[in-house]
Amino acid sequence: MRALRTAASGMAAQQLNVEVISNNIANMNTIGYKRQRAEFQDLLYQNVERMGAQSSTQGTVV
Repeated sequence: MRALRTAASGMAAQQLNVEVISNNIANMNTIGYKRQRAEFQDLLYQNVERMGAQSSTQGTVV
């Protein structure tokens, strides 16, 4: 199971990277737009935040 979790984490990191790049391309001609960067710390923070948030009715990770 650890290997699947590692693979899923890597795919989530790539997805975040693609989303940031596509947002940068979409807004490249917008005046005042500053490009964004996807960093590993952002993904790590999202995973920690997701693991800590629980539903009060079911007790599962949201």
